[in-house]
Amino acid sequence: MRATLPTIKYLVENDCKIILCSHLGRPNGIVDKELRLAPVGDRLSHLLEMPVQNLHDCIGPDVKSVIDNLAPGGIVLLENLRFHLGEENNDPQFAEQLSSLADFFIMDAFAVAHRAHASTVGIGEFIPSAMGLLVQREVESMSQALDSPKAPFSAILGGAKVSDKILVIENILSKLDSLFIGGGMSVTFLKSQGYSTGASNLEEDRIKCAHDVIEQAESRGIKVHLPEDVVVSNEFSSNPSSTRTVTID
Repeated sequence: MRATLPTIKYLVENDCKIILCSHLGRPNGIVDKELRLAPVGDRLSHLLEMPVQNLHDCIGPDVKSVIDNLAPGGIVLLENLRFHLGEENNDPQFAEQLSSLADFFIMDAFAVAHRAHASTVGIGEFIPSAMGLLVQREVESMSQALDSPKAPFSAILGGAKVSDKILVIENILSKLDSLFIGGGMSVTFLKSQGYSTGASNLEEDRIKCAHDVIEQAESRGIKVHLPEDVVVSNEFSSNPSSTRTVTID
């Protein structure tokens, strides 16, 4: 949230009506009161030191009415986009409904820019779009690292899915000296090397892909680092009665 403040403040200073949209969790098209964005809006209001109006939906006549009456420099936060199935499905109708609220779309969420969702890709089909200051900074930093890397050059990749990152890995592999794999995606890589992964989430269809990445890296003299220890428990739950840290063996 702090990283997006420069873009929001710039728009405020230029008397724009600001409509913020985002998501929280994975409600899968169902309204979940625990995943409402009001706490996010309240925190953002504190950081900006100005009001942020939290809306109870992200599309519809009530939302449009509030935005039409918004003063220049005012800020509204739409409700969790993932309360609608059309968001993750990149439904054109849902994207068009979102785009009807605004004149321009500013993409300032680099972390989800690779996802083909209505609020990242679809909305740009209906109104002019540009990158925000945060995305601009991320792109410039990454471009500099990839175009003229300083040796030794290492990449640290995490996240839940190998499938989300595989194109990134393939694109940068030839430039690397070391590759560090962490997060949920490390489970699939560990499995590809013959380790037991218990009840952890595993992308079965990406095991061979992970194995091939490690083989390609090693053939080029690139060191691949996987987790050396893990936390195990006696049950797969948020509060297991017993946990311990063990080596990956």
